[in-house]
Amino acid sequence: MIDFTPIARPIFARRIARLEGAAREGIAEVQLGQLRRILAKTEKTRYGAAMKISRDMTYGQFRTQVPVVEYEDLRPWVMRMVGGEPDVLWPGVTRRFAQSSGTSGGKSKYIPLTADCLRHNHYQGGFDAVAHYLAMYPQSRIFGGKAFILGGSFANEVANLPRGVKVGDLSAHLIEKINPLVNSLFRVPDKETALMSDWAGKLPRLVEAAARQDITDISGVPSWFLKVLKSVIEYRGARTIHDVWPNLEVFFHGGIAFGPYRRQYAAITDPSRMRYLETYNASEGFFAMQTERSGPALEMLLDGGVFYEFLPIGQIDAGEKHPLAPWEVEKDRTYALVITSCNGLMRYLIGDTVRICSADPLTITIAGRTHAFINAFGEEVMVYNTDRALEQACAAHKCCVRDYHVYPIFADSRSVAHHQWIIEWDTPPADKEAFMSALDKALQSENSDYQAKRQSSIFLNHPGLIVVPHGTFDRYLASTGRLGGQRKVPRLSNSDAVAGRILKIAEGLEK
Repeated sequence: MIDFTPIARPIFARRIARLEGAAREGIAEVQLGQLRRILAKTEKTRYGAAMKISRDMTYGQFRTQVPVVEYEDLRPWVMRMVGGEPDVLWPGVTRRFAQSSGTSGGKSKYIPLTADCLRHNHYQGGFDAVAHYLAMYPQSRIFGGKAFILGGSFANEVANLPRGVKVGDLSAHLIEKINPLVNSLFRVPDKETALMSDWAGKLPRLVEAAARQDITDISGVPSWFLKVLKSVIEYRGARTIHDVWPNLEVFFHGGIAFGPYRRQYAAITDPSRMRYLETYNASEGFFAMQTERSGPALEMLLDGGVFYEFLPIGQIDAGEKHPLAPWEVEKDRTYALVITSCNGLMRYLIGDTVRICSADPLTITIAGRTHAFINAFGEEVMVYNTDRALEQACAAHKCCVRDYHVYPIFADSRSVAHHQWIIEWDTPPADKEAFMSALDKALQSENSDYQAKRQSSIFLNHPGLIVVPHGTFDRYLASTGRLGGQRKVPRLSNSDAVAGRILKIAEGLEK
């Protein structure tokens, strides 16, 4: 295949130059420009009328007048859009919706994918990720082969959709809307395979479609792509994926933390040839990406049709919420992310928490979900804490975890309060007790609140371990209707509700 990288590189370089120019303008100038454009559109909608939104509003008026909302507050408005009503949250009729994980009410969320959102945010974010990658690696030949994109499907829970309305995974929409020329020349698999909903049937099709192609880059969720890569290696009788795809150079990954999977990828690749670039691309928007070779900070996409605000985590469950503007945040603080976007979501609390790495440029790491943490004993353990601790313990004990879930055990007459880990191994450690001790120490080093509660085991005892059979977490996801390339296991919980379902499935596999 002809290497198109030299032809494409100047196009991406011009985007980097524009981003550098925007950086010189300053965060406030760029972000307020995005807000003005969004308000100008929103004032024409029914929601805009209800909130008395005007294109001439100042940011002070906007933050006073428009409330911070969660999905359940917007669900009635969104379902009117799904039903075909025009001008609800965004001008015109919206015909595409990304189905995302459910809220506390157990229902799925349907995120509007307006034409503006797709063009100015999701596709722009993907373009920018490649632009930054090319800037970091001038010798790249990424367009000398094909991209292998692991996508979802249009399987959904909505009955009697109006004609022309589509609901499904974000990746399914992005794949279906991709330029046909780009699709045929630069990516695999074909659309029919990429959009299959049955994962059991889809996996062999993916392997067959990609195993004999010249793949230069891959994109997807680390846990799911690991399964695909191992299947390709087995299919070709190879030792590593670079024996199959010698020109593979980068994995654009997101969705879950890469740390716990790093050793597994190192084992099936040639580390000297493999690069990794993290992106923050949620159903609600493409928000940030890695822009330096050394992670883990992700730079926020400031001119991508989204205005950001940051809610101190202490206010997540408060009656009154007072988010900060992006130019008001503090380094090393954790906030819940609030967005106002060209998909029509106004001051929407998306459910993710982020930690500020630097205020200017505005860079973050993803801390976890607003309700996916453990604070049963005042320990305030976040997903990024457990991911990092797990990575350290696995490195020390030369083992690999496929999936995990952690929940609290409260003290009673039979047990002392502690955290219970449910782990499905890919490669187990030689000594599980020593592994758990290492994990406990690593978590204490990552989280001072956890360390304080663990002191002398007065408030919190040594963590427990339950090992579940291979396939348990896949079956759990299948039981929720969320098995597939874009689906994620809930890592942490303040109750045993999720754990109970996982353990019941494990019990069935053990019989």
